[in-house]
Amino acid sequence: MAIREAPGHTPRIRGRALALLLVLCGTIFLEGSDVAMLAVAVPAIRADLGLSTGAAAWVMSGYVLGYAGFTVLGGRAADLLGRRRMFLTWLGVFLVFSMLGGFAANGWMLVAARFVTGVAAAFMTPAAMSIITTSYAEGPERDKALLVFAGVGAGGFSTGLVLGGLLTEIGWRWVFFAPVFLAGALLLAALGLVPAEPRPERAEHGYDLLGAAVAAAAMLLFAYGIVRLEHGAEGLGPTLGALGAGPALLAVFVLIERRATAPLVRLGIFRKSAMVRADLAALLFLGAFFGFQFIVTLYLQELRGWSSLRAALALIAMGCDAVLAPVLTPRLVRRYGNGRVIVGGFLLAIVAYGLFLPVGRDWSYAAMFPSLITAGTAFALAYGPLTIAATDSVAEEEQGLAGGLLYTFTQFGSAVGISAVTAVYGIASAGTDGSPAAVLDAYRTALAVPVVMVLLGAAVSAAGLRGGSRRPRSPRPSWRS
Repeated sequence: MAIREAPGHTPRIRGRALALLLVLCGTIFLEGSDVAMLAVAVPAIRADLGLSTGAAAWVMSGYVLGYAGFTVLGGRAADLLGRRRMFLTWLGVFLVFSMLGGFAANGWMLVAARFVTGVAAAFMTPAAMSIITTSYAEGPERDKALLVFAGVGAGGFSTGLVLGGLLTEIGWRWVFFAPVFLAGALLLAALGLVPAEPRPERAEHGYDLLGAAVAAAAMLLFAYGIVRLEHGAEGLGPTLGALGAGPALLAVFVLIERRATAPLVRLGIFRKSAMVRADLAALLFLGAFFGFQFIVTLYLQELRGWSSLRAALALIAMGCDAVLAPVLTPRLVRRYGNGRVIVGGFLLAIVAYGLFLPVGRDWSYAAMFPSLITAGTAFALAYGPLTIAATDSVAEEEQGLAGGLLYTFTQFGSAVGISAVTAVYGIASAGTDGSPAAVLDAYRTALAVPVVMVLLGAAVSAAGLRGGSRRPRSPRPSWRS
């Protein structure tokens, strides 16, 4: 039963509902911190296992391929096969392959473990999000839960940067073993807290297995092509081939879905303009955020010579969203609506990334801090409301699909942002003498990419204001124990 609050007050989530939210937030914290810890540990892994630059890059890219390639399928599986079943099963898979990654003796074992871990996240995360959207009362209570969920995920990434630096000092294998303990605790708690649901009826006309296979192949090719963009002109043929084959397979997928009796993805869902606009805005926002963070990390470690731990501690200011998202953002959403808060987040992001464009060779941390804290605040304002907007107009039986689409867009956004800034940096630094001044100029050029992405995102988000921000609705009971 939803908890009724006096008008104008942010709803409180108590008791069993709060315990469930903590478990689900623990899962998204696990996923975010896992990625961040590995990003810090890659240099140590490369040195210990004797990996080439390309092999080391695939330690990160393998996870992105698995995640981006299967998120739509994972979201729809939660709707068709049961959210509880998918959440518990794939949380277990995440645990097992995190452990196997820690025992990897060579590069290919590590890449394979990261790929399967990414696939597990692709099924686990949309299931967790759809459990929230179907277990909490529609309206302020659900919005609060989603804002907390999004904020904890971002906080997990920021915290993971610091934890990764600390654990790498002990030994890089602990970057894989540490998530095992958290995943195990979450799995035990989830067994008793994730609400039971009626056993899904077998689809009358079976499942769209062909559509699932084609969709996964198309997403994998898209992700592979995007990841390869960071290599620039080197191996351009495979990059263009993957980027060309991806859309071709998507066209085949659309044909399959139009003819399927029980389609994997009901194409009519893309007529929901608010959902599509939120997904596109999330792609641009996450791409800019991770592209900016990537370049700043390179600037601090490679140009300034800071250690990985010192750089991670410097970036922790961007983790202020973990505090602001559940405390400040719900109040702003209730007063101004999702649309205006999202646009406000994009405007702050423009300011944050723009302030860093003239970065100097010996900037003090005080000079960097305004950009970092503003970027974190922008994330707090934009990401949670985007999560709400991406699922708000979708029927309960398609909440898993909506979550899968959102996380597909965010994963592609992060891949596009990092690949784009890397490619621009490579072009800007080509033919230079490699001096610190030339490297700094190349960083400044690459920093224009996040600015352009948030400018585009602000335009996409502002287009939705013409229809008015969503007003709070009367909550309906939906908590299931």
